[in-house]
Amino acid sequence: MLTVTGSFDDGATYTVQITGRADRPVIGSYRAAALVELHQGETVTLSPTGPQVAVGGDEASVLAVLREYTHVIEESGPVPRRPAVPGS
Repeated sequence: MLTVTGSFDDGATYTVQITGRADRPVIGSYRAAALVELHQGETVTLSPTGPQVAVGGDEASVLAVLREYTHVIEESGPVPRRPAVPGS
């Protein structure tokens, strides 16, 4: 599991584990979990140059949501796998 520490715009901090499971993609912060759930199914860019994927339970898309909507301070654990992108 990938562990991410960050903060929200209001200064509140969080530490979560990204599980890679669709039914519970984030463990550790109700607020971060709600943020990921809010963006479930939306398109997110995995890196500044792409690709774009739908937010699901996979580690890469969940991490991308946290990077886009919060200030990620630290990431530790295995590097998340990118989901397969059709046509690439």
